[in-house]
Amino acid sequence: MRLSKNFTLKELTKSNTALRLGINNEPSKEGILKLTLLATELLQPLRNEVGSIRITSAYRSPILSEAIGSSSNSQHCRYEAVDCQYVKRGKMDNIKIYDALIDLDLGYDQCILEFGNGTQYIDPTEPDWIHLSWKISDNRRQTLVAYKDENNKTKYRHLIKYKSI
Repeated sequence: MRLSKNFTLKELTKSNTALRLGINNEPSKEGILKLTLLATELLQPLRNEVGSIRITSAYRSPILSEAIGSSSNSQHCRYEAVDCQYVKRGKMDNIKIYDALIDLDLGYDQCILEFGNGTQYIDPTEPDWIHLSWKISDNRRQTLVAYKDENNKTKYRHLIKYKSI
């Protein structure tokens, strides 16, 4: 089922972990509607701007989310979040997604630049992936950087209007 010009329901619900563990990751009818809105309002404009966007994770059932070490309260479980990457000619450049999000002035709830080179410091130049969330209303436009502290615990810090050159 196509949710927008370039995104399908299968792409936003696929999980190798769910397949391997026999976990049902089928969305509800309401969930399909929310994923359609996420695809048309956030993902498709980004795709139109930057080209190919690889979705690495989108909808996760609460059981699947816990199976991978995340929370059953994650926005992924509420059909509101995707993890994505930008890869062109074998080179990853995930900051392009963030730049497009800011340039297009898209409404979003959270943009988290996840881990990677430099994310614990001032310049988040090479995040491993980008977590994007979008809600039907009350989007916070919160931008965070996720990093591991000295005890290997995930921490977050706010990012204020960073724009790569």
